[in-house]
Amino acid sequence: MKKAFITGITGQDGSYLAELLLNKGYEVHGLIRRSSTFNTDRIDHLYRDSHEPNSKIFLHYGDLSVSGQIMDLLHSIEPAEIYHLGAQSHVRVSFDIPEYTCDITGLGTLRILEAIRKSGIKTKFYQASSSEMFGAAPPPQSEKTIFQPRSPYAAAKVFAYYIAQNYRDAYGIFASNGILFNHESPRRGETFVTRKITRAATQIKLGLKDKLYLGNLEAKRDWGFAGDYVEAMWLMLQQNTPDDYVIATGETYSVREFVQRVFSKLDLDYNKHVIVDPRYFRPTEVDVLLGDAAKAKKILGWKPKVNFEKLIDMMIASDMELAKKEKTLVDAGFPCNSSERMT
Repeated sequence: MKKAFITGITGQDGSYLAELLLNKGYEVHGLIRRSSTFNTDRIDHLYRDSHEPNSKIFLHYGDLSVSGQIMDLLHSIEPAEIYHLGAQSHVRVSFDIPEYTCDITGLGTLRILEAIRKSGIKTKFYQASSSEMFGAAPPPQSEKTIFQPRSPYAAAKVFAYYIAQNYRDAYGIFASNGILFNHESPRRGETFVTRKITRAATQIKLGLKDKLYLGNLEAKRDWGFAGDYVEAMWLMLQQNTPDDYVIATGETYSVREFVQRVFSKLDLDYNKHVIVDPRYFRPTEVDVLLGDAAKAKKILGWKPKVNFEKLIDMMIASDMELAKKEKTLVDAGFPCNSSERMT
């Protein structure tokens, strides 16, 4: 039975990837941070007590800032594949906590690569790179496009990208970079713009709130479905040689268009509810991200299955169910926690 190790297993991508690997017969190990509250809701449906004989998923407390701990885990688990998804991944927040972002998102990758090198384990390593690395580069962006990062998060990801390449060349480590463009799902964090929109729109539809505060509505992004994108991660590590791949849909839509589609599907006029708040603008904006995934389609045989409209429908349906539950509580006299977030 193949073993896989996933950092960021409790996140959106980690949960979909864990599902995929378990369905393929893997034993899955995940890194989670110790906290006074549980943050495993995205993988609760997958988890079985480790004492059960059929358990195939195991969670380990750890932190990407502690190199010795990572070394010990990899040495004891000896995974055949490592999927490094863990990071401080919110772009706007990275401007507020740049040092922490660079430590976890950038140096966290180096710590794992050093653990692989020093432990001598034979494994394949996937680095979750980001379309944000392209920043101000003109679209469409491919593997040959020069990076022009526009945030501490993007700069940290550029470091992680190149250090993965360096360890591949210097030490023969199988390290592949997946340059993933924006990918969303019902499991997306509520502070990320797409989920923030579908979450608020369904609440507005049911009368739970009235306003949605957003930043730059003209920013354009290439949005796909996270479930499709984790399949690309797996395909990269099934190749005979490591390489770097752009994963994208090849279509771009503005935040305003996303808002319009969501509110229209709910028979709402977004102009009556959406307010632009300067607090949500980035100090340096990325205007257009549009990926060229021709290489991944040719070599990996990958292509997205869920289109833009289906993605929106999926997210609305999920958040409407959540809003209905909140509505039931409100009607019963319980307060609804739908206050606006800072990010």
